[in-house]
Amino acid sequence: MSMMSEFKDFAMKGNVVDMAVGIVIGGAFGKIVSSFVADVLMPPIGIMLGNVNFSDLAITLQAASDGGEAVLMKYGVFIQTVVDFIIIAFAIFMVVKAMNSMKKKEEAAPAAPPAPSKEEVLLTEIRDALRSN
Repeated sequence: MSMMSEFKDFAMKGNVVDMAVGIVIGGAFGKIVSSFVADVLMPPIGIMLGNVNFSDLAITLQAASDGGEAVLMKYGVFIQTVVDFIIIAFAIFMVVKAMNSMKKKEEAAPAAPPAPSKEEVLLTEIRDALRSN
């Protein structure tokens, strides 16, 4: 078996395709959450804290000099990123929790007993016929 055919078999497995779809959707979800935090959630919080723009919060480590830019520690952007992470982590927690509860329901349902084999059916018919004589 050639390396290309092995790779094709690997790449076409359901789990790999599902994982790829999950990564793409997760990336898009991350962008949505980042926009929600930066554009919807943080501005009202900034207003409540006295017209603070979190993206502008920074500590100047070195002032700008001779055409060079200032060196800043942007802790406001870090706060926004932490809020992004908390929202995404909570969403993933809820999805995993829902999946686990569905698995528990599937495990809790007892499996139907297997149908009797042809031999068992035939033997049962013979037994019943002998009893009726």
